[in-house]
Amino acid sequence: MQKPLVTIICLCYNHEQFVVESLNSVLNQSYKNIELIIADDCSTDSSEKTIKNWLENYPDIQFISNETNLGNTKTFNKALKIAKGDYVIDLAADDVLLPNCVEKQIDTFINSDQEKLAIVYGNAEIISENKQHLRYYYEVNHEKKVLKKPATGDIYSSILSQSSMICSVASMVKREVLDELKGYDENLAYEDLDLWIRTARNYNFEFIDSVLIQKRELGNSLGSQFYKKFNSRTRKINHSTYLIIKKAIALNKTKAENKAVLKRVHQEMVKAQKTYDIGLFIKYIPLELKLRF
Repeated sequence: MQKPLVTIICLCYNHEQFVVESLNSVLNQSYKNIELIIADDCSTDSSEKTIKNWLENYPDIQFISNETNLGNTKTFNKALKIAKGDYVIDLAADDVLLPNCVEKQIDTFINSDQEKLAIVYGNAEIISENKQHLRYYYEVNHEKKVLKKPATGDIYSSILSQSSMICSVASMVKREVLDELKGYDENLAYEDLDLWIRTARNYNFEFIDSVLIQKRELGNSLGSQFYKKFNSRTRKINHSTYLIIKKAIALNKTKAENKAVLKRVHQEMVKAQKTYDIGLFIKYIPLELKLRF
């Protein structure tokens, strides 16, 4: 039986130090039916040159080079339009897939008992710039198995309330679901939370209890941006969260779901105060009142 084709979209922006290691981790997968698409988002360092030098040995691999910086969401969608895979991985060019990552994800899709399964995800080892171990995304025991199993199945409400966090860097998404959702929302500064919510409304998730990827934690990474004061990127990211929450409220069907998203609204209002974004705090007030009453 023909194994499903997996498309890995490797997004690069100023990752000249790491991109070759990331690309090699795709080639080193135990699962071989993979289509690799590389997209450089108008890097200002030598990323494009580094990628082109690497591609001299792999002329059949597709490469997108943006003439202007479009951002992650638009660049991913641009690559998705030419992707042929049945399943898709969004790989940052500073992260490293472990050799059995794709095989374990595909096996889970094929063998799962979940109906309408759209996303499978595993654990990640968080590493420093020079590959030193920092921690695991989900805390593990001595056998590298999670101490508390993350959510599986219908996790819509738990994502809304932030009681469930998906390790997006260790995830694989069914292509037909991405197509149905029309890819990432290009109006947003980041993609994962919105994708989880829109997917979880109608589809199921499954967790794989394995470390599948090494995720680099850099000083300018997305996770470090949410609480910076008087920072334009922080404001753009946090305003995107506000838009995502508004979209989620429109998807809600029950009072319980509104109560779940109310918890996240309160968290975001606190964040807006801590970052001195008074305009954003004021925007949340009508949402808070609507959800409460």
